[in-house]
Amino acid sequence: MIKVNGEEHPWRQGLNIAQLLKEKNYVYHAIIVRINEKFVPPEEYDVSVIKDGDNVEAIHLITGG
Repeated sequence: MIKVNGEEHPWRQGLNIAQLLKEKNYVYHAIIVRINEKFVPPEEYDVSVIKDGDNVEAIHLITGG
């Protein structure tokens, strides 16, 4: 089990950030991800594997005026 934005989410071996974002339907253009409070660059989403017990934060950046 992992936590995604404070909520439990099933974990499976090989789960990466890109897959998780797709499963959660997080399709925002500007989104940043931290795993266990460590920032992961967007270019690493396909290769960054999430471990069982990880705490994942997906933060949608919003701009406005």
